[in-house]
Amino acid sequence: MKLFSTRNSENVVSFREAVKNCVPEDGGLYVPATDENLRSWILYMDENTSFQSICGTLTSALLKEELSPVISERIAAPVFKFTPDIVPLSENMSLLRLYHGESGSHKDYGLSFLASYLEHVLTMEDSNALVLAATTGSLGAGIAKAFKGKKRIKAILMYPQNKVFGIPEESLIENGGNILPLGVSGSIAECHELIRDIYKDRDFVRKNHLTLANTVNIGRLLPQAFFYMYAFTRLKKNVSGDIFYAQAAGNYGNLVAGLYAWRCSLPVSGFITESTSALTTNIGGECVFTDSMVPVKHRDESDPSDPSNLERLEQVFAAGSSLMKSLVFPQKVNVDKIPDVISEFYREKGLFIDSSTATACLAARNILPDIVEDEGHIVLIQKDHPSREAEKLRLICGKAPEIPESLRFIYEQNKNITSIGCNSKELAEIIAKLS
Repeated sequence: MKLFSTRNSENVVSFREAVKNCVPEDGGLYVPATDENLRSWILYMDENTSFQSICGTLTSALLKEELSPVISERIAAPVFKFTPDIVPLSENMSLLRLYHGESGSHKDYGLSFLASYLEHVLTMEDSNALVLAATTGSLGAGIAKAFKGKKRIKAILMYPQNKVFGIPEESLIENGGNILPLGVSGSIAECHELIRDIYKDRDFVRKNHLTLANTVNIGRLLPQAFFYMYAFTRLKKNVSGDIFYAQAAGNYGNLVAGLYAWRCSLPVSGFITESTSALTTNIGGECVFTDSMVPVKHRDESDPSDPSNLERLEQVFAAGSSLMKSLVFPQKVNVDKIPDVISEFYREKGLFIDSSTATACLAARNILPDIVEDEGHIVLIQKDHPSREAEKLRLICGKAPEIPESLRFIYEQNKNITSIGCNSKELAEIIAKLS
């Protein structure tokens, strides 16, 4: 798979290069350079095909120019000891639950794939990498779980002071592990700013083999396309009409991943999300980017620490705005209705959903009548375990979702963590020493 930067189509690199050096120096984001026709693979898979097999097969197909099928299988299939599932809600709607990973988040899939891919590639090259991340808790726990025990990778996780949670003690550098949490004397915004400062010195980044574990890294983003492949295999025998996916906007990573699945020939008729200030509709109800009037070369550089994937979304539809208008459907959502939807799901279906899923549901219901009329089907995407909003759901439903035993570690605070000031020079010294 070849990729290029959204700011320069002539800046073409391999998937390996895009993962290791994940931020193009021109300030853009790496995106696939060509479409992949995987239709025969996709149509061959069915409800009996395991998620692990789907991931291994598609990784082999996408990375065939760089890796053998055997290595691709070793990278993808073994890391996914967890799998999504689909819950029917009605004849025309299902719920795709992505929270069965080790930290109860859809991010676990991308993190696990990224960690496995990097470890295999670095081993083949006899090299190392250092992952840098800013987090307020659960993301750090997910990174620590995914990268735990890797021989070629270390990770520095920066938290606001006294907000370090969920790092297994055996994973800590001081205990012979490969994870170094740092308590920063500042806010999460200041933690992000430290990473931005570090990434301004590209020579330092290259010298210390730095990479990132957020969706600026295509190795973290691309595996999220597997969600859609999995859902299709479970629906294709029972759904006669078009399939749509509804999801909250977030940083648009899942939406972009879904569109990458579509570019790989996955049968999908559209993606529904809530309208935001960045992605909305014009007076005619058609999808538009509010920043599209500013050429990318005149914009600020993409944020390495807290990314938005809108520029990737724009690139998918660079060939024509009419295509975007027929695939992406932003819908206005009344946020005051979110508690009502959460309550309804619990009362009528016995299911806990979080605010993000309720937002996706409200967006979907805006156009559900038209989809039902054409015998279509909407898949709601539930990204994270509802226990992450336990107290909020208790107030709405009268009962809180139980925290699974496997996720309780997320809420266990780590003590005696190394502290640093909001000083990029101090961080740079730690990076240089650790790398």
